[in-house]
Amino acid sequence: MSAPLSFEQLRGLTPLDALSEQQWRELRGQLVPQPLLAGQLLCRLGDQTRVSYFLLAGTLLLRSADGREIRLVAGSRASCHPLSPSLPRQHEVRALSDASVLAIDSAELDRLLTWRQVCANLLLELAGEADGDGWLEALLQNPLFAKVPAANVRAMLERLQPMELPAGAAVVREGEVGDCCYFLRRGRAQVMRGANGDRQVLAELEMGACFGEEALLSGSVRNASVTLLEAGCVMRLDRQDFLALLKAPVVAEVGLGEAARLLSNGAQWLDVRLQEEYERGHALEALNMPLHLLRLKSRLLDSARTYLCYCDSGKRSASAAFLLSQQGFTSYVLRDGVDALPAVQRDALLCDSGAGYLARSGGRVDRSR
Repeated sequence: MSAPLSFEQLRGLTPLDALSEQQWRELRGQLVPQPLLAGQLLCRLGDQTRVSYFLLAGTLLLRSADGREIRLVAGSRASCHPLSPSLPRQHEVRALSDASVLAIDSAELDRLLTWRQVCANLLLELAGEADGDGWLEALLQNPLFAKVPAANVRAMLERLQPMELPAGAAVVREGEVGDCCYFLRRGRAQVMRGANGDRQVLAELEMGACFGEEALLSGSVRNASVTLLEAGCVMRLDRQDFLALLKAPVVAEVGLGEAARLLSNGAQWLDVRLQEEYERGHALEALNMPLHLLRLKSRLLDSARTYLCYCDSGKRSASAAFLLSQQGFTSYVLRDGVDALPAVQRDALLCDSGAGYLARSGGRVDRSR
């Protein structure tokens, strides 16, 4: 399989050249060139498939309904734009020589381009309120905000409360009740779990990062501590504002029927309970990644895949979906968790044996027993 195109290789293609590097990473799974043999049909006249095609190499023939033909050669000015972009397709497109094309989901591309423009507009509108340290742009580059309406982002920014803190300040303490979340405006912070000799560093946060939201989503106490590594500034957002402005548009819930449809299209169950809970019963082919390790282990996940998060009550899985959204993953939550399912459906979903996967330390993913 060919390697995905790099960010620099996209710069000659319109409108892909308008995407940010972060957005390119979100599309990375689709940025793999597809070969076409001479004479092979790419799309038919009248085709309704929502895919944007870009010519990378070779020559294509575009034939319209009235028989007019256009030869499109890779590297020409016309080849820098999508092929026959209108739906239904206005041309039959066939390879005249061996060729290579890029095929991207049009709806996903439109979503990213729309957010890119919204982001640019927000930065212009709020330029007078920012102090020029670049934190707002870094914040808006977080994939999380691509799912948040612009009006919500504006309202959130108006409600943030700045806090100047020294190096070593404990912003969040493990075990405390959470009544707010934070955004890191300036400085660096460290996420830790445990105490003394059992302390484990889960992550290091930089400008624009959101933290402290897990307790708000799950309704439980803080499951980790966050300490500033250097003097900095954090922006505080109260719990009610977080739930109304960020959680509501970001965490998408599905029932078991919709989950089955997503699974048939390549999605995977993600069990965010503890390993002991998982081994007592889990969904077939489910990957186990406990919530408290998700920030650390999410690098093991496939960015091109959709994940269906579940737990007993739905609270831990809501936290997981929010964290995954921050990292550019597509995820859904099983509504109200497995405990809300009728007994027959619950027993059918969870099994104590069969195929499953455990995310281990060191980057290994093992089959469960």
